[in-house]
Amino acid sequence: MLFNSIEFGIFLPIVFAIYWLILPADHRQADSNEKITHQNALLILVSYFFYGWWDWRFLFLIAFSSSVDFLIGIQLAKIEDQNRRKFFLWLSILVNLGFLGFFKYFNFFAQSFSDAFTLLGQNIEPARLQIILPVGISFYTFQTLSYTIDVYKKKLEPTQDIFAFFAFVSFFPQLVAGPIERASNLLPQFLAKRIFNYQQAVDGLRQILWGLFKKMVIADNCAEYTNYVFNNSSEHAGSTLFLAAAAFAFQIYGDFSGYSDIAIGTSRLFGFNLKRNFAFPYFSRDMAEFWRRWHISLSTWFRDYLYIPLGGSRGGTSMKIRNTFIIFLVSGFWHGANWTFIAWGALNAIYFLPLFLFGKNRTHLEIVAKGKKFPSFYEFYQMLFTFILAVLAWVFFRAENINHALECFVEIFSSSLFVSPWYDSNTKNMLGLIIFFIAIEWIGREGEYAIEQLFLSWKKSLRWSFYALLIFMIGLFMSTEESPFIYFQF
Repeated sequence: MLFNSIEFGIFLPIVFAIYWLILPADHRQADSNEKITHQNALLILVSYFFYGWWDWRFLFLIAFSSSVDFLIGIQLAKIEDQNRRKFFLWLSILVNLGFLGFFKYFNFFAQSFSDAFTLLGQNIEPARLQIILPVGISFYTFQTLSYTIDVYKKKLEPTQDIFAFFAFVSFFPQLVAGPIERASNLLPQFLAKRIFNYQQAVDGLRQILWGLFKKMVIADNCAEYTNYVFNNSSEHAGSTLFLAAAAFAFQIYGDFSGYSDIAIGTSRLFGFNLKRNFAFPYFSRDMAEFWRRWHISLSTWFRDYLYIPLGGSRGGTSMKIRNTFIIFLVSGFWHGANWTFIAWGALNAIYFLPLFLFGKNRTHLEIVAKGKKFPSFYEFYQMLFTFILAVLAWVFFRAENINHALECFVEIFSSSLFVSPWYDSNTKNMLGLIIFFIAIEWIGREGEYAIEQLFLSWKKSLRWSFYALLIFMIGLFMSTEESPFIYFQF
């Protein structure tokens, strides 16, 4: 079920109404824990319905993964012997990463194995399986792993409440594409009493509206230009390819951060607070700042559960370089079973390393031009240069394979970069929408999301007129067909 579908538009208000109306028969004498259990049970039911909308068979997978980690968490709390505790930790890791590896990477490794022998003059026909990738498996796998790892490290007490745990794993707003929540943040919210908060709900609706605008107006309109150019890349000049890569930068940002906004806003309707996943990354002044602001839940997950255990920034220069490349390559590989994603990760590591090695990676911790209307000329140059670097890296992310990406780069870095790019009337609309989008994001860049505090000081009639404008633009520029979110494939 897509957030940008009619089905979800019907599903959400029905679930919202039932959720807040759930009470034991005599609510005056009811135990609040009983109401919490009822609400959690409802969330499990509707979340499984939401997930099963794509393919009901994968409900068994998420139920099995949840059961394994719930039971392992209980065992880890009982056992003091370190060897036995390690056994249960590795059991959780192997089960979760085993499922992820099988469904997502089996065919990739089989084909790569075959290609390696082809280079040696041996032709091997790899065994390929017709496997459907379970939607969201990369996200909920990392979510459950954070639970068992934190319980193993005794940073978190395991829960005995199976309803709370299953609801934590399957919570429908963020189940399919994140944010990747830590058990330490989200799980306690399923164990606590939730009280309807009108202001929180209004803020959630505002964030949902902005997320839908990002997805249905910005991302989907950029997708038309991007798809046409990249699908016919041999016919276009370097200028057109670069413009398409820039359009893809806004497509993937609008698509993914739009999903996160809808997920966070929807969660707020039910009394939950999810962590922020994007913090205006295209206003970054260097690539280190970009990675602090892009897909924050994944970046911090890899930092805490992979980078720091590897030694982090401790040790000599060679260890720092090794750990940096590992974190970026694994991040790239997490995104998909294709060498293009690994190349994308490697290029970002190359961008990041000079800043890291010279101690410049934490220079820009505050949002650019904080408290000011406009950036300085130097800040504008920094943002533009960082954006160009990101756009070039996105070529690998969007290309079908490595050869396709290299062909695009050859054309982009040729003299055809300086000819007029191909465009049509729809391209003009796309550029106009991007300019409007950047302006709103810039004005609201000090909030959690662009329109969080935007125009709240205006008269109510003017503020609602702005919201009506966004809704009108969604209706005017939305695609005639439902468009899946990009990160569903990851």
